[in-house]
Amino acid sequence: MSDLTDLKRFALVLLVLGGFCLNTARAAGLNIYDVQGVSVDVTAETAAIARKKALAKGERDAFQRLLQRLTLAADKERLPKLDQGEIRAFIRDFAVSNEKTSAGRYLASLSFRFKRDPIRKLLSSFDLPFAETFSKPVLVLPVFQSGGAIALWDDPNAWRVAWADHGGSAGLVPLVQPFGDLGDVGAINPAQAVQGDRSRLKAIADRYKASDVVVAYALQRLNPQDQRQSLEVYVTRYGSDPDPETETYPFNQREGESVSALLARAVGDVSDKIEDDWKRQNTLDVGDANVAAIAVPVTGIKDWVTVRNRLKDVPVIRQVEMVLLSLDEVRINIHYVGNTVQLGNAMTLANLTLVNEDDEWVLYLADVRPVDKF
Repeated sequence: MSDLTDLKRFALVLLVLGGFCLNTARAAGLNIYDVQGVSVDVTAETAAIARKKALAKGERDAFQRLLQRLTLAADKERLPKLDQGEIRAFIRDFAVSNEKTSAGRYLASLSFRFKRDPIRKLLSSFDLPFAETFSKPVLVLPVFQSGGAIALWDDPNAWRVAWADHGGSAGLVPLVQPFGDLGDVGAINPAQAVQGDRSRLKAIADRYKASDVVVAYALQRLNPQDQRQSLEVYVTRYGSDPDPETETYPFNQREGESVSALLARAVGDVSDKIEDDWKRQNTLDVGDANVAAIAVPVTGIKDWVTVRNRLKDVPVIRQVEMVLLSLDEVRINIHYVGNTVQLGNAMTLANLTLVNEDDEWVLYLADVRPVDKF
């Protein structure tokens, strides 16, 4: 079969599968504006009244959870405070699961889907910066030093317990807590974590399929002046940056605050910092619409279909236009919001790698051209 015949067949299949203009605006960002697992437990005069109040409470809780997911922790007090009817206007639909009722009591787990564009306009009207791209999972290694002893996997490690109690992030950066099993113990020890041993950090990152590793080294001391505990937390994020910076966060025990509460407060502040760093890198200006001409190397129709399907999961992309095709390459124009760094970050989450080669943007499947880490 001639190359020309192959090319015609390839073009025909591409046309059948989606044509020369793939509008991904509808598919993009579906997950980011979904809020799941909102638990409600309300008691009232009757089960019917309890259900009505529970649904209203679920709407308020889900709305606040969504706004906090998208915005910076520092802007929490500036988030819009809307009444019930105003909130309801932003809800696309909702679902109920694990519903239980009894005399005057209603329990359920609620999931909501919110309208993307109205939420964007709302945040912009309040001059609130926001991001809508999830990060790949980040593994946290909580190294704890108290009284001269340094611990990561060994017990007691109250710092690791505090991180485990905190759980994963409800925001844009999924924070993964290690199991502390024999595999972890063999992968890295506390000294290697603090020293930033790249090979060991990569080994444990691979165990958890994490993009980056955050070493959160907490040093607890007793302040002799007031006999209260102090905590210095050194945070270093290892990933693609060849020379990561370490940031230090001091915490002092407040009057009447237990040590466990001090550690929990420190975990909350550090996780907020990790979250906010990501959001600042990916803050969107919805008025900043751009177009990028991108080459996609392919070995056949299967590669292009995989790339096309993954592009649908990139929230900042509004439209994909095919402009040229050949047996080994597809050229596309991508209409997106934000800048190319933000576009690349969003594509990484969809297991795509965007690189600049000889002043040209090239898009690879991540398993063909993985992102360099560690």
